[in-house]
Amino acid sequence: MIHAQAIVVGAGPAGSAAAFELKKRSVHTLILDKSVFPRNKVCAGWITPRVLDLLDLIPRNYPHTMTEFHRLHFHLLGQTLAVKTRQYAIRRYEFDQWMVNRAKRVGARIHAHRVEKITQSKGQYIIDDRYSCDFLIGAGGTHCPVQQTLFNDLHPRSGKGLIAAVEAEYHGKALDRRCHIWFFHDKVPGYGWYLPKQGGYVNVGIGGKLLKLKHQGRTIMAHWQSFIKTLFDLSILSSIPPHPRGHTYFLRQPRLHASTRIGNALLAGDAAGLATLDMGEGIAAAIASGIQAAEAVTKGHPLSLDHLPRFSARSFLYETPP
Repeated sequence: MIHAQAIVVGAGPAGSAAAFELKKRSVHTLILDKSVFPRNKVCAGWITPRVLDLLDLIPRNYPHTMTEFHRLHFHLLGQTLAVKTRQYAIRRYEFDQWMVNRAKRVGARIHAHRVEKITQSKGQYIIDDRYSCDFLIGAGGTHCPVQQTLFNDLHPRSGKGLIAAVEAEYHGKALDRRCHIWFFHDKVPGYGWYLPKQGGYVNVGIGGKLLKLKHQGRTIMAHWQSFIKTLFDLSILSSIPPHPRGHTYFLRQPRLHASTRIGNALLAGDAAGLATLDMGEGIAAAIASGIQAAEAVTKGHPLSLDHLPRFSARSFLYETPP
């Protein structure tokens, strides 16, 4: 049996941030993730200046792809609004590996392991009869086994906030170097985006509330096909994006003060349901919640995430270009 004071399930931004903070506080920490890093991750990769502050990161010191935008172009009901701002985009393939390496540099360990069973015995959490820990942080995303095993019966996440999305990130010619965001395209109950990145990469995607999609009788894949046609008609795309992938995640859940810690088990990131209600942006909340989970472990505090921003729009005014 391998024992650690704290085990973090999931090595994405929330889990890696939690492991980094735990090790800084001299907590013996082990990360478990089903994937071997680097790994592809379906995500637009939009990050706000808040992310840079949380990580004490200067863009020029980041060793991988980081694209800076001084305007976001919003489209709603046939109208377009260009908003001055300062926002960034990364590739999750690179960013998540950088986050893992950051945690490893301070001494956190990571094992490639798919968590199947979690039990409790004598005040400890036992994972697959192979690992044990005193504190357990679930940062494994929408389908996190910690959330499903220990939290779901008492604090189920609201299905009204479940988003289904289809997106693709690929190397291709960007006919438009601007970032575009559409709301309610072709009556989709959500948003779509076109996000060109450095290095010749493009990210295109669309997402909507799953329950409303079912009520419409349309799938998110049908909306994807309609959205791609629109991008062709606007001469934004020159070719069909290859290999689109689907995934789900939860928008900001209510009553987070009561649903993120049970005993010495805590939730962070998408496992808790933290993506902003207007744009589905979740990286800043994931990192902030990982840091706060680590603080709750080391200081013996409850874990309350209710103060995390519910909307992304406020971040547009966080820092505007000169």
